[in-house]
Amino acid sequence: MTDFRQARQGLVQRILEGKGTASHAQRRAAFDNAELEEPMHTLIEKVAGHSERVTEEDITAALASGLTEDQIFELVVCAAVGQVTREYETALLALAAVSKKE
Repeated sequence: MTDFRQARQGLVQRILEGKGTASHAQRRAAFDNAELEEPMHTLIEKVAGHSERVTEEDITAALASGLTEDQIFELVVCAAVGQVTREYETALLALAAVSKKE
C-alpha cells in the first residue's frame, strides 16, 4: 500500500473512531451522508454536494438543534472527507477500468 493510501486510511479512521464530541454514529452518518435528522441532514447534504451553498443560517439552525460548535465542525469535516473518499474511490475504479482496456 502506498504512503498516500495509508495516510488517507489513517485520516478516515481518526475522524470516525478517534476522540471527539460528536458520537461515532453521528460521524459515520455524516461521512456516509446518510441517516441524519434535520437540520444536520441539510447541512451535511450541502457540504457533500454543494459546499458553496452552505450558509450561516445552516450553521445557526444546527446550533439551535442543540449541537455544539465542536460537534458541527466534526460532522462537517466527516462529510467533506466522506465525499472526497467516494470521489477518490470512483476515480480509482475508472482508472482500473481504463487500464484493463489497454
